[in-house]
Amino acid sequence: MKNSKQTSLLLEEIEGIVQGHRDGHGFVIRDDGEADIYLPPNEMRAVLHKDRVKARIVRSDRKGRPEGRVVEIVERNSKVIIGRLLHESGIWIVAPEDKRYGQDVMIPKTATGAAKAGQVVVVELTEPPALFGQPVGRVKEVLGEMDDPGMEIEIAVRKYDVPHEFSEACIALARALPDKVRPEDKRQRVDLTDVALVTIDGEDARDFDDAVYCEPVKIGKGRSAVPGWRLLVAIADVSHYVENGSAIDIDAYERATSVYFPRRVIPMLPEKLSNGLCSLNPEVERLCMVCDMMVTEDGEVSAYQFYPAVMFSHARFTYTEVAAILANTRGPEATKRKDRITDLMNLHDVYRALLKSRERRGAVDFETVETQIVCDEAGHIEKIVPRTRNDAHKLIEEAMLAANVCSADFIAQSKHAGLFRVHEGPTPEKKEILRNFLKITGVGLSISDDPSPAEFQAIAKATKDRPDAQQIQTMLLRSMQQAIYTPVNSGHFGLAFEAYTHFTSPIRRYPDLLVHRVIKAILAKAKYELPILPTPGEAHAKLSKRLEKNLASKVAEPGQKPRKLSIDMQAWQAAGLHCSANERRADEASRDVEAWLKCKYMREHLGEEFSGVVSAVTSFGIFVTLDAMYVEGLVHITELGGEYYRFDEARQELRGERTGIRFALGTRVQVQVSRVDLDGRRIDFHLLPEGDGLLARSSKDREPSRETTERKLVDDVANVADSGRRSRKIAEPLPRTGERKRTPGAKVAPVAKAKDKTRKPRRRS
Repeated sequence: MKNSKQTSLLLEEIEGIVQGHRDGHGFVIRDDGEADIYLPPNEMRAVLHKDRVKARIVRSDRKGRPEGRVVEIVERNSKVIIGRLLHESGIWIVAPEDKRYGQDVMIPKTATGAAKAGQVVVVELTEPPALFGQPVGRVKEVLGEMDDPGMEIEIAVRKYDVPHEFSEACIALARALPDKVRPEDKRQRVDLTDVALVTIDGEDARDFDDAVYCEPVKIGKGRSAVPGWRLLVAIADVSHYVENGSAIDIDAYERATSVYFPRRVIPMLPEKLSNGLCSLNPEVERLCMVCDMMVTEDGEVSAYQFYPAVMFSHARFTYTEVAAILANTRGPEATKRKDRITDLMNLHDVYRALLKSRERRGAVDFETVETQIVCDEAGHIEKIVPRTRNDAHKLIEEAMLAANVCSADFIAQSKHAGLFRVHEGPTPEKKEILRNFLKITGVGLSISDDPSPAEFQAIAKATKDRPDAQQIQTMLLRSMQQAIYTPVNSGHFGLAFEAYTHFTSPIRRYPDLLVHRVIKAILAKAKYELPILPTPGEAHAKLSKRLEKNLASKVAEPGQKPRKLSIDMQAWQAAGLHCSANERRADEASRDVEAWLKCKYMREHLGEEFSGVVSAVTSFGIFVTLDAMYVEGLVHITELGGEYYRFDEARQELRGERTGIRFALGTRVQVQVSRVDLDGRRIDFHLLPEGDGLLARSSKDREPSRETTERKLVDDVANVADSGRRSRKIAEPLPRTGERKRTPGAKVAPVAKAKDKTRKPRRRS
């Protein structure tokens, strides 16, 4: 029976998407969500990254992975390829910028167009690859020279398929919109022009989604009345101008979000809307949707209402300015804004009340450091600085969170379909990994089978003074899932809300625009119908499979089936998947550009020495983040000295068997910049010997100091501020000379040998 089952498995044809790897091999990401199928280099010769194929498992390789053979190419990847045009030995080729494609593209002499050797071009394939032939293509577009300002962004938007040009119909419709609020637009709206609403944003902000106002009030009647605050959060009424299913709406849905790069933004809406008509600019009338809340001294929203209004922003503040005024109401900043000081103090008071509510809920609130890349006019990095979060940032965040919660509650209470922002607790696998880690490190606390965010916060609070506090916080964050948009509300784990959605940024997020439309429909006692939107592409396919698996794992009884969604809810689910996937696409494109800029920046520092901390540990080495520059690079395991190192996944550390020297999250080290791979977006460090400042310690020494921070994996608090989540995907390094190639997903060998060698940095242009 066993042989028969194995034979049947070998004959099965499995469909999926090819995922290429820079080392020449690849994987088939299966449609059924099961383990990826490894494709050796000889199988990758006839296929390209993102091709849809049918594969057959032929064996298990030496690492225990299912190894496959491609039996049919179902659909070729139709995307263009971006790369540099090269002229070698009389032959024109394009070397793909995305190394996952694995093969150079041959370009006939007649198909180079106006492109010159060395330029970055966009290539359209005319012939696919074959077992004994390279792919052939033609130059479709010339982007320019590699060192042209902004080239990294031009590459990223095409590499990740980010829509960056509005359709002609969208542009024409935007051009026809009015330049200012007209009298007819004000009908059936509350007039708030005399209310001192203000905007508080970053120094470089250009579009203003939200404005706030707060005043002290008595909540209740007569003797039972208690002191509290009336908090108004006014949000740009984008839905008034972007009609359901219009050309602007279709383009906005396709983008789903604005994409933020250093020095450039690719907006979700045309500039006339994003920076003009819908932006709550100071001293001009603007249409808005208002969440009007009553907040008690304990930070509870005792009542709220939504209504459309017309407003007049009384001031445009920056976070830095507000923080200075709150710190010193008699300082120079306060002197310039005398009329608004009382309003700002009221906002600060309601913020402190809302903070009490957060603490009672036990919402996850770890300390993290966001960084900001400062560029010169040519687009080159001048410096990388920490983005500090002051009370002004937190004030706005809490106000936006309150409005988002009211929005979710309003939609849920009305039983109207809509999109919620859902963040579920850790999976069983992640819970087990976290429990083991907490046990091994002797924390003395753990999480239950059905953990609450308060448990995570309690662990972080109890360990905040330990030397390895950062390591513990990192593992707590890594155990959590990513937040998504879905019509099925299951709460927000990280923020500890039973229902949560996004209402506060309709200029830059499509889900917020949908939430506005739903709220307006409920107010009008009507039902909002989603427009006929373009069918979501492959971007959300993998996410969809993951959600199906998560849903299946929640089914209580073995024979029980998950409840099927109605046609209406299926449409909402498709919209949620599309928005979630495109949010990730935007993050990946932004990270790619930041990585390119950092690599180019570090090329100027080859051979220089820096201190840093270990920010990630893998089987193949340690990632180190430099103290002075906030740049991360890899110290390969072959650079760790003459010792055998064992990777302990539970402890997240590499430990030397002979000396006991260990490298864990937070370990302080001294490194030298040895290599920068601009195409691969990778920086290599050489670990300096102990005499030159190496601070790695043996297991007998004290734990690593609390010096480094993990970027937030729970992104919603950051989303209401002016910076989004940034997280790093660890990539397998390029193999060194004489080193056996490793493959992502491979089982880790129990012992890795580190060679004892000292080398001079290799300079590469």
